[in-house]
Amino acid sequence: MFREKIKVFDCTIRDGGLCNNHDFDDRFVRAVYKALSEAGVDYMEIGYKNSKKLFSPKDFGKWKFCDDADIEKIIEGIESKTKISVMVDVDRVDIEDVKPKKESPVDMIRVASYVKDIDKAIFLVNHFADKGYETTVNIMAISRALDNELTEALDQRENECKAKVIYIVDSFGELYQETAEFLVKKFKSILKTKEIGMHAHNNQQLAFGNTIEAIIHNVNFLDGTVYGLGRAAGNCPLELLIGFLKNPKFDIRPILDLISNEFVPLREKLEWGYIIPYAITGILDEHPKSAIALRNSIKKENYREFYESLLGDDLD
Repeated sequence: MFREKIKVFDCTIRDGGLCNNHDFDDRFVRAVYKALSEAGVDYMEIGYKNSKKLFSPKDFGKWKFCDDADIEKIIEGIESKTKISVMVDVDRVDIEDVKPKKESPVDMIRVASYVKDIDKAIFLVNHFADKGYETTVNIMAISRALDNELTEALDQRENECKAKVIYIVDSFGELYQETAEFLVKKFKSILKTKEIGMHAHNNQQLAFGNTIEAIIHNVNFLDGTVYGLGRAAGNCPLELLIGFLKNPKFDIRPILDLISNEFVPLREKLEWGYIIPYAITGILDEHPKSAIALRNSIKKENYREFYESLLGDDLD
């Protein structure tokens, strides 16, 4: 589908960093940035901008913090139109660490928020917008949001928030296409002056399908990751998304080279993608942390016991 307004947003290093404590080396991150640039991808999210007062640099790699100097080393000397994004979580960022846009290589700051934290998210977004950044609000765990709470939050974002884009985030990979359609239409009925984004997780092998559903209903900001890399089941594969769009500004070939050269070897070190425990948490609308713990235990392949443990008191 060709639609000029569509923007493809790569989250490989940020979402993939949840698999390895954000400890990708510069060579790998630079290879990703170079391939995305050659492929014509609009944005690259390089990591989180978390406070070093809350998280120790001894425990995490540099992409947990995204210092401007570290980003500049990655992009230096590469001719690119791909914009750089970082993500902040409500209550985990020191806003004084964020320089004005004119002093930073970062173009966009995305604020991740649950519905209950909408007021905090709006404050952060407006602060960063006033510093000159493009901004989005990403509503996490959308499958857990009550309809009335979501309506109230969207009303606030339409009237009080300077964010350019509001994202539907299927954090638990629970959504089916009918629900994705419902949410897109709900967002569009309230958010008259915003673009809508889709960030889908692949617990039930539906991340790509739900992203297509969003495209059909005129969502223009689309997230993906190379080879689906991301915590637990991972995300909508960027290569599938580019292949589907048929937009001449995108070139899938640099992404295919990147997968061959970097991501196939990475599969020997990190586990991500469709695996039964992650499917179970998606089916039951649960956070994948329990499945991640299972995969690190001696019972990693005991799927029925894991399923029944999540059912708990509902099990007869």
